[in-house]
Amino acid sequence: MLKHGFDRRSFLKTMSSTGMLAAMPDAALALESGGGHIAHEIAAPQQDTDTKPKYSIKFSVCGMSHDHIHGMIGAVQRGGGTLVSAWGGEEDKLATFKKRYPDVKIVATHDEIINDPSTQLILSSQIANERAGIGIRAMKHGKDFLSDKPGATTLEDLAAIRKTIAETKKIYAILYSERLEVKAAVKAGELVQAGAIGKVIQTINIAPHQIIQGHGGDAGGSGGRPDWFWNPVQFGGILCDIGSHQVDQFLYYTGSTEAEVAESQIANVRHPNKPNFQDFGDMVLRGNRGFGYVRLDWFTPDGLGTWGDGRLFILGTEGYMELRKYTNVAVSKLGNNLFIVDQKQARYIDCNNLTLPFGPQFVSDIVNRTHTAQDQTQCLLAAELVIKAQKNAKLVHLEA
Repeated sequence: MLKHGFDRRSFLKTMSSTGMLAAMPDAALALESGGGHIAHEIAAPQQDTDTKPKYSIKFSVCGMSHDHIHGMIGAVQRGGGTLVSAWGGEEDKLATFKKRYPDVKIVATHDEIINDPSTQLILSSQIANERAGIGIRAMKHGKDFLSDKPGATTLEDLAAIRKTIAETKKIYAILYSERLEVKAAVKAGELVQAGAIGKVIQTINIAPHQIIQGHGGDAGGSGGRPDWFWNPVQFGGILCDIGSHQVDQFLYYTGSTEAEVAESQIANVRHPNKPNFQDFGDMVLRGNRGFGYVRLDWFTPDGLGTWGDGRLFILGTEGYMELRKYTNVAVSKLGNNLFIVDQKQARYIDCNNLTLPFGPQFVSDIVNRTHTAQDQTQCLLAAELVIKAQKNAKLVHLEA
């Protein structure tokens, strides 16, 4: 029996150097035994990362207010997209963009992006309440559209998006990156679809965020926050904004095609100098195939070392999962940690070697007019639910 003092890091390093891990896809490394078997696994890539994308398209950027635009660009490029032009309304964001993409043509107006007949797709992380308008114009000019989340901030905008999709048959996608661009979340989806924990009953999302991020990166706060960040009309409110990631996960993992917000609440706990800001919010969801709970906040402390300790718990009839997406607190700085318990054993799966499918699938959808990367109806249902959660949320004032 291997005891808790066993040096797992040295063991894995030795196994890796000998090539034994690479030779064993999803290699189960049983490190302990006892009342319940415990296994450690390293998930293998689904495909060779050097494989050339099957399809190619040209795309442009119309709005880069949030740094998520860089992750969006990366996803489409992995799928075979070539970025040809961009427009940005903020000088600091535009300066960063030019350094990262020196060969991309920078244009002076929205119209030059939307009217360009050579491109098939437009990406935007413009100020949140302006994204729907850009997307609708893009679709009416024969292009598909990929929005940063939230993809809409009002029910009126959402109705206009649905109407334009019906008229143009174009795609209005929203990059809910906390599922689509997180390897552990992708692996969890595969396991759920395979029935690994039976029927999913409930998802619980704990989604803390950090306002000022000293570690850099593209999460949005490394250079401080712009004025629009503090205005709920512009950013959509905490439930509509960052909550959209979590509601997308609720719908996807439970398989719910119909859902309602049973209860929602918001608060400004510690930002009195920004009276309209919301730094805490939560909501209870009820779907036709499962339940959901979401907690959101802007209180991640500096000691964590990353922008948020995002957790996802998936309860099934035959087991459960926990995802520690961005870090494993006080254990490892690596993210993409997946824990699964079923009737036979408890397993830890390191998902960092997986390849992300969204980019290639999305480019394929544009070429073939399919919806493999993201179900269009589910995408907009998530947007509808968070708008309603925000609109109907109870504003709570806590005593000092």
